[in-house]
Amino acid sequence: MNTELLEALNILEKEKDISKETLLDAIENSLINACKNHFGKADNVEVVMNRETFDYKVFAKKEVVEQVEDELEQISVEDAQKIDKNLNLGDICQVPIESKSFGRIATQNAKNLILQKIREEERKVVYDQYFEKEKDIVTGVVQRKVGNNYSINLGKADALLTESEQVKGEHFEPTERIKLYVVEVKNTTKGPKIIVSRTHPELVKRLFEAEVTEVKDGVVEIKSIAREAGSRTKIAVWSNDPDVDPVGACVGVNGSRVNTIVEALRGEKIDIINWSDNPAILIENALSPAKVISVAADPDEKTASIIVPDYQLSLAIGKEGQNARLAARLTGFKIDIKNETQAIESGELPADYMNYSEGVFEEEYYDEEGEGYDEDSEEIVFDEVAAEDE
Repeated sequence: MNTELLEALNILEKEKDISKETLLDAIENSLINACKNHFGKADNVEVVMNRETFDYKVFAKKEVVEQVEDELEQISVEDAQKIDKNLNLGDICQVPIESKSFGRIATQNAKNLILQKIREEERKVVYDQYFEKEKDIVTGVVQRKVGNNYSINLGKADALLTESEQVKGEHFEPTERIKLYVVEVKNTTKGPKIIVSRTHPELVKRLFEAEVTEVKDGVVEIKSIAREAGSRTKIAVWSNDPDVDPVGACVGVNGSRVNTIVEALRGEKIDIINWSDNPAILIENALSPAKVISVAADPDEKTASIIVPDYQLSLAIGKEGQNARLAARLTGFKIDIKNETQAIESGELPADYMNYSEGVFEEEYYDEEGEGYDEDSEEIVFDEVAAEDE
C-alpha cells in the first residue's frame, strides 16, 4: 500500500473537502501529461491505479513487430517476450514506464497540473457551499471598507456589500458581526463572487423564518412584505391553523421575537398585520395604526378609495407619505386617501355625516413624530409606481 499517498489524500480531503476520487483522477491525468511531455506523445499511455491500496503503474501499449519503425508505439518480438514470453507478432505489449525517469520539466508540469486541479476543486467546493445559501441569510464579519463598499468575511469566502445594497446611514466597524441576505453567487476563475444585501425585503422574511418557529414550520405564512430599508417594514401574515394567532406568533411574548429582528435590523420599525383575501379588509389592516371609516376597493382595477377621520389623516399618510406608500406596496392597490371633510365635499359621504359622528372623535391627534395634519391639504394618492419613483 502506498501509505504516503494515502496520508496526503486524507489530509487534503479533510482540510479542503476534496474527495479522494477527484484527487486520484488528477494524479492519473498528471502522469499521462508527464508522459506526453517526456516522450512527445501519450496516446498509447495507460495509468492503472488501485483505488484501495493507492498503488499505481504506468504502461505504454506497444504493438509487437519484427522491425521497429516507431519506438513509441512498437516493440520487437525479442523485447516483448522479455516482458511476457507468451507475446507474438501483432500482439499488444504493456511496457512499464518508470515515472522516476521523467525529466525535470515533465515532473514540474505534472506537479503544476495536480496543484491546479486542487485549486479548481477548492473553488468549486466553496462555490457549491455558498450557492446553496443563495436567497438565504448568513452572518458575516466586517473586514474592511473598500471605497463605498464593505468586504465581509463569511467563513471560507469573502462577500461584497455594495453601496446600493447598504441601508442609508448604516456604518460598520471591522470585526463587527452582521446579518446579510445572499443576493447572488457567481462562479469566477478567482473563486465565488458573493453579492449580499442589507436592504432586500427577503432579509426580513428570512429573519422571521429563523426566529419564529411557526413561520419556519409553515403554520404561519408571510404573504407580503413592503420595506423601506432602515426606516419601516410592513409585513402581512396568515395562519393555516385557526388556533394560532399569526401576529402574536411573530411578535412573541412581550415582543421578544420581533425585538430580536428589530435589533438585527438596527432599530428598523416593523408593522405586522393580518392578511385577508378581502382587499378592503387587507387595505384597512395595511394602513394600521390609522383608523379607517370606509374602504371601497376595485380588485379589477387594483384601486381603492379610503376615507379616514379628519384627525387620522396625518397618521394614515405617515411621515413623508411613508405609511400610505408601504400600504400600497404591501397590497398592490393604488390607494386614494381622503379625510371626512374631503369625502363630504366630494359627495362620498352624506352632508350630514358629521352630525352623526360629532363627539366620537374629540381628541386631537399627532403622529409619532409630533406632526399634525394639514386640514387644507388636497387628497393624496399613493401607488407602487409612485413609491418606486421616489
